[in-house]
Amino acid sequence: QVQLVESGGGLVQAGGTLRLSCAGSASAFRFTTMAWYRQVPGEQRDLVASIDRSGGANYADSVKGRFIISRDNATKNTVYLQMNSLKPEDTAVYHCNARLVRAFGAPLEYWGQGTQVTVSS
Repeated sequence: QVQLVESGGGLVQAGGTLRLSCAGSASAFRFTTMAWYRQVPGEQRDLVASIDRSGGANYADSVKGRFIISRDNATKNTVYLQMNSLKPEDTAVYHCNARLVRAFGAPLEYWGQGTQVTVSS
């Protein structure tokens, strides 16, 4: 059973920084993509940033220029989210996501339990 373990959330003032980490327990394969999503109560879970095996990254418009996603070079199964210039509207539960595309069969997808990020004004 693959598990994603997140850490790094917390309370920070507007303009501050936080760094989220997510470690995948899988060692037999490398996830195709890893990503961070966020969700506030009553709303859908939205993509914040994603990164593929080669380091190609995509960001939501709302975080471009402020957040940086990266992957561990050794295992490729750990992903980080450096969050700078945080705003109150960044407040949410942040979930780690990992996806494995296989040659045969449907892709496998895994989620972390979520970590709370709260930005005070």
